[in-house]
Amino acid sequence: MEVVLKYFSDFTPKQLDQFSTLAPLYREWNEKINVISRKDIDALYEKHVLHSLAIAAVAELPAGMQVLDLGTGGGFPGIPLAIFFPEVQFHLVDSIGKKIKVVEAVAEALNLTNVTTAHSRVEDIKNRKFDLVVSRAVAPLKDLWRWSKPLVKKGAPAERPSGLICLKGGDLAQEISESGCRPKMVNIHKIFPEEYFMEKFVVAVK
Repeated sequence: MEVVLKYFSDFTPKQLDQFSTLAPLYREWNEKINVISRKDIDALYEKHVLHSLAIAAVAELPAGMQVLDLGTGGGFPGIPLAIFFPEVQFHLVDSIGKKIKVVEAVAEALNLTNVTTAHSRVEDIKNRKFDLVVSRAVAPLKDLWRWSKPLVKKGAPAERPSGLICLKGGDLAQEISESGCRPKMVNIHKIFPEEYFMEKFVVAVK
């Protein structure tokens, strides 16, 4: 938890309590359903929570926004972002049922009233539009954008985050070139100078 507090200090007591409850909750669930690799569970706050909050560090999400977390896995980046932005609505979707079961249990234990979930493939989401799609290392950028584009509301004000914001790592030159997108990239290591974030980026496509 210290690694999160090193970079963010203005949490309410409720948010502090929710963030500190994440470790025991995920430990307990991970023993039943493996949603986080065994070696990563000890570094949960750096590799999962702080990594997710890199999106909060580069994008201010105004109250009332509707955000889709595509391929949320164990709830990242959606759960940490939902704690960080309690006035924003998050819809966390994954095609693997047991992962969504964990996400639902975590959201309930934290009393996150701004989180809904669905056990679904992103292609099957119909009749819903979102202001923003977020995702973490789920698929190549061209696929993420192809899935996200039909789900994003059109005509967002220029100053408001819209489109897709994803967390990616490594050399992305070829992936970006194949996607046909012209994303804005932020090196996470510049925001959080921890060794783990050396080759990691926030990639935003409007």
